[in-house]
Amino acid sequence: MEDRMPAAGTGTGRARRCGFVVWLHGLGDCGRANEFIADHFSAAAFSDTRWAFPTAPTAPVTCNRGALMTSWFDIHDAPPITSKSVRNEEDVLRAVQIVHTMIDREIAAGTNPEDVFVFGLSQGGALSIASVLLYPKTLGGCAVFSGFLPFNSTSFAARVTEEAKKTPVLWIHGGADSLIPIQEGRDGVKFLRGLGMTCEFKAYDRLGHTLAPYEMEYCERWASENIQNEHREDLKLENGGLQGSKFCGVFSCFSK
Repeated sequence: MEDRMPAAGTGTGRARRCGFVVWLHGLGDCGRANEFIADHFSAAAFSDTRWAFPTAPTAPVTCNRGALMTSWFDIHDAPPITSKSVRNEEDVLRAVQIVHTMIDREIAAGTNPEDVFVFGLSQGGALSIASVLLYPKTLGGCAVFSGFLPFNSTSFAARVTEEAKKTPVLWIHGGADSLIPIQEGRDGVKFLRGLGMTCEFKAYDRLGHTLAPYEMEYCERWASENIQNEHREDLKLENGGLQGSKFCGVFSCFSK
């Protein structure tokens, strides 16, 4: 796992900031190759953020004829990739535990759970939403870039806790994505909203299965706004007010 420490000289104001981001890469990629992404999040809310770029284990991948590559879990029947392309739920749960261990470690070190974000692209996006839905606490947010639901939504819904349902979600997908069709994004958002979560869906009609700078810029604004809204709610509590509702709202290598 690759961690990026916050830069020296960061601000220490009262406003809440993003404390920790886990970025989950796509199939066949690695954490170190994605470290440049942190440089795209230059807003004040991210000025002292700690970033983690873990690398998936190496394993045979069925959709690539059993070739060994970095993979969070096995994928069948591709392309296109859909929620039905994942057939081993235990495989997904093992990957979820990797993410949960990282989050647990950060929270144990003193980071507020609501200052923890999980972002991911493609297979990493699928893992990001699974990890957030199964985490027992409300986190700062989850951003899914060109991802999909890696599970049977009917049986999975009962596992999602009420605290997890409060985590803000942003789902970004391209209309020209032939590897993971945009319908997978729409279906994912429908599932989340069916759980009572407020999930923002951002579609780019001409975007294929790739990560564009404007996607990261949009995510940065979305996360910063959520952090600011949470800070305002904290101030209401400090002033004796009632807490309002929460706002609910990776470089892909399938083709390598």
